Amino acid sequence: MTPAVSRFVLWLDDPGAVGNRVLGGKFGSLAEMTAARFEVPPGFGITTTAYRHFLESAGLAERARAVRAEAGGADLADVQRISAEFAAAIDDADLPADLEREIRDAYAELERRAGQEDLPVAVRSSGESEDLAGASFAGQYDTFLWIRGAEDLLRHVRRCWAGMFGAAVLTYRPDADAGVLTADLGICVGVQQMVQARAAGVMFTLDPVTGDRSKVVIEGCWGLGEGVVSGGITPSRYVVDKVTFEVIRREVARQESKFGFDPAAAAVGLVPVETDRQESPCLDDDQIRALAELAKRIEQHRGGPQDVEWAVGERGDVRVLQVRPETVWSRRRAEQLVGERKSAVNHVLARFAGVGVARGSRGTGA
Repeated sequence: MTPAVSRFVLWLDDPGAVGNRVLGGKFGSLAEMTAARFEVPPGFGITTTAYRHFLESAGLAERARAVRAEAGGADLADVQRISAEFAAAIDDADLPADLEREIRDAYAELERRAGQEDLPVAVRSSGESEDLAGASFAGQYDTFLWIRGAEDLLRHVRRCWAGMFGAAVLTYRPDADAGVLTADLGICVGVQQMVQARAAGVMFTLDPVTGDRSKVVIEGCWGLGEGVVSGGITPSRYVVDKVTFEVIRREVARQESKFGFDPAAAAVGLVPVETDRQESPCLDDDQIRALAELAKRIEQHRGGPQDVEWAVGERGDVRVLQVRPETVWSRRRAEQLVGERKSAVNHVLARFAGVGVARGSRGTGA
């Protein structure tokens, strides 16, 4: 059954999804990958139109603009107060009935497609600001993993919207024109079926330290990729020749814990790695080659170096979780590697450079 045309929901596999700005940066890229037949987990975006509809219906649109303007000249304590007050206002506001109905219907459709009730999903912020030159808001936004049920989904959609006004976002100072900080930018909330990840991580279609484009560099760990992108787990690292796909260098890290679903807490958290896996590499040679080939195909498709978040399921199936142009090498300045907050790229680069970076956000940022 083809879902009805909606202003508020757009599926990744919808023919109108590619290049559609209502999906924001992250989900727009995933729509492009889906159309190009890369293996992307199925899902839908709750569009930037939905976000603006909510603000207008709740009488919060003007206040949202005022929050951004006020935060620009405030100290940190005031920014935190402003942020908390507006998050509470978003949480308290009624959701328009037409929007709530479409979100519930879309989640039910995703459950139907997956053949599973209470389907676990990733709820991911995808901002219009993610692709702006000189600004990287993507790492400032929130992602929530293993969300189950329509009620919990609706709650986390609000949290993603509130994340647009988090203290980290309101105090972010990009290289771009300062006007971007007060611009009336929107956010899409992406909802995707969770991958039951055996291993996950990130990879670059060049060496992020030297800029050598003849290499693919893969970082991975057991469990969900949150461990790699947040810097919470020391990953294993593989350097692969992009022509022969030979593994040139491998550094296998011992891993005693991983990010995964904790039944006791009913949430994602650190759980023990199975004893027989703790000393073992999280990827075998066939999986490393499959990932390197995938990285090369994505680079060829997009016409330039990329960084890619990936996951490998228990059956060895490889999934693309996020794709974005690699921009760090061309801009790289050593002091920025430790000064900026919670970008997955920053964490990975810092590990390569052997320096520390402040901890990241709650989820894979996405």
